Formats: sequence, structure tokens, C-alpha cells
Amino acid sequence: MNLRACDTGDGAASGLILVLGAVVVSLVLWVEFRFHPPAWVHAVLWPLVTIPLAIGLMRPLKAALIAQQYRHRASEMEL
Repeated sequence: MNLRACDTGDGAASGLILVLGAVVVSLVLWVEFRFHPPAWVHAVLWPLVTIPLAIGLMRPLKAALIAQQYRHRASEMEL
């Protein structure tokens, strides 16, 4: 099967930014109001959580978008 015509563009990245951003900001606020840590804890903790999650979730999301394109027989110019 040739998947060269499949192009997800920035769909996976923008969706991931919106969802992961909402989840991480919710967790930041929960940790801040529940435990009251110093600012350096936030500066160390949240990049260590956010960056691996973003990198780890990008490939499955791009694969899901390609699967949807294949399922609905969508090509770049004929939607």
C-alpha cells in the first residue's frame, strides 16, 4: 500500500497542542493550589512532563489521521 499521497499537515500537531495544553494547564493549577510548591518545581516538573508526552503522542495522532484519510478515501485535492 502506497501512503505517499497521505498528508496530515499540521492537524495532529495543532490538535495535540490544544488537548495537551488544556490537560497540562489543568494539572499545573491543581498542583499549585493543592501543594503550593515553589516556582522552581513548576519550572522543572512541567517541561519534563509535557515534552515527552507531546513527542510520544505525535506519531499515534498522525497515524490516526492517515487512517481516517484512508478510511474515507480522501486525497489531497478531492475531498
